[in-house]
Amino acid sequence: MSWSGDYEKYMATAAAVAGTAMVVRGVVSELIPDEVRELLRAAARSIRARVSSTHTVVIDETEGLSTNQIYDAARTYLAARINTDMQRLRASRVDDAQGIMITMDQGEEMLDVHDGVDYTWRLVSRDNASASAAANAHAGGYGYTGGATNRRGRSRFEVKSFEVSFHKKHKEKALRSYLPFVVDTAKAMNDQHRNLKMHMIEYDAWTAVDLRHPSTFDTLAMDHSLKQSVMYDLERFVKRKDYYRRIGRAWKRGYLLYGPPGTGKSSLIAAMANYLKFDIYDLELTEVKSNSDLRRLLVGMSNRSILVVEDIDCSIDLQQRDEGDIKRAKSSHSGEENEDKVTLSGLLNFVDGLWSTSGEERIIVFTTNYRERLDPALLRPGRMDMHIHMGYCTPEAFRVLASNYHSVENHAMYPEIEQLIEEVPITPAEVAEVLMRNDNADVALQVLAEFLMAKKNQTGETKAQNKNGNQKINKYEQAMV
Repeated sequence: MSWSGDYEKYMATAAAVAGTAMVVRGVVSELIPDEVRELLRAAARSIRARVSSTHTVVIDETEGLSTNQIYDAARTYLAARINTDMQRLRASRVDDAQGIMITMDQGEEMLDVHDGVDYTWRLVSRDNASASAAANAHAGGYGYTGGATNRRGRSRFEVKSFEVSFHKKHKEKALRSYLPFVVDTAKAMNDQHRNLKMHMIEYDAWTAVDLRHPSTFDTLAMDHSLKQSVMYDLERFVKRKDYYRRIGRAWKRGYLLYGPPGTGKSSLIAAMANYLKFDIYDLELTEVKSNSDLRRLLVGMSNRSILVVEDIDCSIDLQQRDEGDIKRAKSSHSGEENEDKVTLSGLLNFVDGLWSTSGEERIIVFTTNYRERLDPALLRPGRMDMHIHMGYCTPEAFRVLASNYHSVENHAMYPEIEQLIEEVPITPAEVAEVLMRNDNADVALQVLAEFLMAKKNQTGETKAQNKNGNQKINKYEQAMV
């Protein structure tokens, strides 16, 4: 009985103490402002840090009004190393083309080991007291807090953070080696899986849509050696950041694609973008009003992107310059350039002038059907570094198209078709259009052979007519003499 009585007294005392603690905590919450409580917590954390052997780096989700890139990098990095044995996980997807991302939930911890050092990651969430107070003051001091939202849409200024902890003796390694490793790894992962964008001009500014062009170098109908040459040049370019910096040149490369319509210039650009994982900026020069607007648009481009100017000979006056043009070019250097229109000098200033250094790892692609119409100043190395002739369909390109459209690697009709392709000027686009007319490979190839033969006969008749016409003109000219 004595023991039972003591136990009851002990439990009653414990309950009274707990109740008192709850009352005190409630009174403190009511009487002490959020700002003061946050200061007390910070002081407690500082004291713990002085006596602890563990250091912690806090990575907030946002930095002012901007997204914290290190937070996004950590989220991507940890998602690839998630421990599925955790009790609570988060699942998210922001695009139908992407898979489901599994990440840790608030309060969960995850261990990562790098270069022999243990790093413990933890996801925490808190209310930003100072931001809430600022919002309250902005609302006129009426105590309104329920509707305040931050840039990510969460109420009451909720702040998410990753905290990574490690032994204090590894502080330098964590800051100078591990965190940069996390950022670089996440960047490589995003480059591999991110959605590409196509940017176009709308209301004097760039507007982006998803780039879903399926063209790749495997499906591109062009000469194999030329294709390999382009791929090698692209790979070499993206690996030479330090080289461009050492020689004092902007990290950019120019490509001129020229040839008849329908020879695959646009498909090659899409293949380049898919190969490098670069966004495309489609610059329609006729939509740009002045050189100053052109500069503003070009400076607004992101790094790791491809600037495309299609049919440049039709976009602005790029004829060879006479003495008057040279004088106007000289006057433009003295500040007298006409800013009311886009000029060749304005374009060249971005391609190879001071404004060319406004970004890094950029590719510039010009296309034209008539290379001879372009000003030589636009074609020299350093501006257009590689000239790529997109010619008529070859037997090799035909085999790629047949494989793309009908999964046929070889066929009895190949010799006949390839012989006709060598005799008849036909674009890859024309061959592709004929192959798409029938789902049956045998029928499609037969139709293509008939199409090529008809075109060959038509070409022969045209040549005969031209020959007869020239003979008649010669006889007439002789009679006149």
